[in-house]
Amino acid sequence: MAGYLLSLLSIIMDRNNWFITCALGLLCSLGMAQTDIPVQKELKIEAANKIDDTKKPQQGTALKIPSVVDNPETNIDMTNRNPVKMIDDRELVQAGYGMKIDPKAGPREPKEGSKQHFADMYLGDVKSNGKFVGIVCRDHEFVDGDRVKIYMNDRVIDPNILLTGSFKGVNIDLEEGFNRIDFEALNVGSSPPNTAQVDVYDDQGQLIYSNKWLLSTGSKATLIITKE
Repeated sequence: MAGYLLSLLSIIMDRNNWFITCALGLLCSLGMAQTDIPVQKELKIEAANKIDDTKKPQQGTALKIPSVVDNPETNIDMTNRNPVKMIDDRELVQAGYGMKIDPKAGPREPKEGSKQHFADMYLGDVKSNGKFVGIVCRDHEFVDGDRVKIYMNDRVIDPNILLTGSFKGVNIDLEEGFNRIDFEALNVGSSPPNTAQVDVYDDQGQLIYSNKWLLSTGSKATLIITKE
């Protein structure tokens, strides 16, 4: 009987030890679980740099800028509207002021009585498909006895024509291709140079060409008439 009681007591003590062990383990687990929960703290938002309005500002180095106005105290009168000057107030002159031009410079047409030498000149060219052309000429300036000789392809057509105030001329039969007409000045009259106006008419009587020449003695004026 005594042995049975001892065995029962040891069993009860073993069970108590197991309950105590479980209780201690539970308490430990609860303590650890509470440490995982974050602690909430109140968030305070404040200005990084507080501005003190009552504080006297610091004196820095002054920046010196040169004045672009001679008199800074300028009184502006809005009633007196003066024109705006975009340039310096100075006296302006037109371009070329004071330049002297030589009246002899540049081309000019010689006048009757000039002693200048006038070389050969080319009168130009004209086309005509007619059988012939009529060529007339006259002294278009001072009638002073000018005379000319007319050639056609180096053949003399008229050896001596006296130029007057009225038209004088000849009819010339045209050849296929180029027909060269030369007017040679035989003299310069009493008032040089040899001057004349020449007109060309087709075989229908239509004016197809007109020009003028100024020649010295022996010089020629050449006209080309093309027949296609």
